[in-house]
Amino acid sequence: MKLSQAILKRIRKWILIISIPLATALSFGFVDSYFELSKNLDVFATLLRELNTYYVDDIKPGELIKKGIDEMLNTLDPYTEFYAESDIEDYRMMVTGQYGGIGCLIRQKGDYVMVGEPYEGFPAQKAGLMSGDIISEIDGKPIKGKTTADVSKLLKGQANTSVKVLVERGGNKKTFEVTLVREEIKIKNVPYYGVVGDGSVGYIKLTGFTENAAKEVKTAFQELKGKNNIQSLIFDLRDNGGGLLKESVDIVNTFVSKDQEIVQQKGKVKEMNRTHKALYAPVDTSMPIIILTNKNSASASEIVSGSLQDLDRGVVLGQRTFGKGLVQQTIQLSYGTQMKVTTAKYYTPSGRCIQELDYIHKSTSGKAEHIPDSLIREFKTKNGRSVYDGSGIYPDITLEPRQYALITATIVAKNYIFDYATKYRLSRASIPASKDFALTEDEYKDFLQFLSDKTYEYTTKSEKSFEELKKNAESEKYFDSMKAEYDTLKSKIAANKKEDISKYKAEIKDLLEEEIASRYFYQRGRLESSLRDDNELKESIRVIHDEQLYKSILSGKGQYKVIGKPGETQAKANTEEEEGVIDEPVIPESKDKKPADAPKKKGG
Repeated sequence: MKLSQAILKRIRKWILIISIPLATALSFGFVDSYFELSKNLDVFATLLRELNTYYVDDIKPGELIKKGIDEMLNTLDPYTEFYAESDIEDYRMMVTGQYGGIGCLIRQKGDYVMVGEPYEGFPAQKAGLMSGDIISEIDGKPIKGKTTADVSKLLKGQANTSVKVLVERGGNKKTFEVTLVREEIKIKNVPYYGVVGDGSVGYIKLTGFTENAAKEVKTAFQELKGKNNIQSLIFDLRDNGGGLLKESVDIVNTFVSKDQEIVQQKGKVKEMNRTHKALYAPVDTSMPIIILTNKNSASASEIVSGSLQDLDRGVVLGQRTFGKGLVQQTIQLSYGTQMKVTTAKYYTPSGRCIQELDYIHKSTSGKAEHIPDSLIREFKTKNGRSVYDGSGIYPDITLEPRQYALITATIVAKNYIFDYATKYRLSRASIPASKDFALTEDEYKDFLQFLSDKTYEYTTKSEKSFEELKKNAESEKYFDSMKAEYDTLKSKIAANKKEDISKYKAEIKDLLEEEIASRYFYQRGRLESSLRDDNELKESIRVIHDEQLYKSILSGKGQYKVIGKPGETQAKANTEEEEGVIDEPVIPESKDKKPADAPKKKGG
């Protein structure tokens, strides 16, 4: 007994000896960190105070601090953001998809702002406002020279309040006034669902992950199963930049069994780590599913597509996703401000994190670097297929994205397709259903006539190469001897460019029909029209009808055993980028391609 007490005494002594320096080191580390923070906060406050006292002109402390905060957060990642009190309404819209306003997209046109697209069923549409209407006054105040952000703030407001808008329509300079009563606008996460192919295949388009996204998906799916008796589903996540993590978990829950692990989040604060499981009974766990993705499918879209892929619950088809594996948390700050801060990374059921860019170890120029292939690790799906971390979600079936000619991108960027659709709508009261509507040959000729006095210059790769050749030949004193041949070839290129409007008629016509369909049937019409010539949708229908192929993909047979092996697909993507492939028209109000939880367009 005495011996055991002596041993315990010696053990306690050694524990005390070891713990004192350890505790001291930890204390100094904490004190050191706290002192560094306190010191720099004091320096910042002192600087601002002295600047306010001695600077030659009056300064605006609020603007300076906001700028300083934004620049500080920019050194971290694009998703950690500060919201001033005046921005909280925009933040609420980002999370809930809801705001007080008139319900329309707006876009810039020279010195004015015009209606881009009304939302069906909301004040702007019910009051008769149309795409292309130019807003000249709001509540009696001229808005010439104001930006879309300025106009958006004027149009938004509390529900049941009114706003007067003076509108110019049709280019005849005649104006009319409309009084709109603002409503609580809730943007749908599922703007369209229906049947495709032979009628046995359901289709759901999901554009966001704001509140109730999962409920909308579940409702659409149940209706397609019940009313339409679908046998398979195509779930479209293309161009969906993400949103609320909870909604993504609940959407996966629709298709997987209760208690199935869907995603984990892990960060520095251990208490905030979570394992998210399916909490509810699913709607269906066996129906074949195709998930459509592209390079703009991000964040919550990647949780859904990655989890369904890891669980071998569905086939992912399209292009590699964006690669955002970060989780943000909203933190309330003083004076009604907020911060959205990256607190964790998320991991799909196989254990992979698909985050592509490393925001901590940046290059000397401050640019976030891609995760190198040497550090990318292999993981296994439920059926043993190989998938990889660090580079987004690779599809099981990779398809080339639709590529548009330079002439198409140019006339879209110049708003000529938008403007012709405005002209077309004013001259025709109705059109056939959007899935059936097609421009006649005479109508397409009318569009060409509309373009005849417009400029849409663009430079082809051939022309760029020729200019480079000329520059090099002149520097080497060869150009005089080859000038005649150079001029001949350049003339031939110019002649071929004139034929582009005919050569690329099919894709230009498709975009025209989509834009015109949206003038009569709004967002639903645009989507329905776009699906008619959607090659990825057609391939999805083919795969989902081929039961043997579908099963062989999920079981990992042959070429489907390994998905997105590092170094192969990325090398091809880099080559395409260098060659300047245009895989979507450049639309003026959609230039920001950063996947984010906030809307990309301004709403009124």
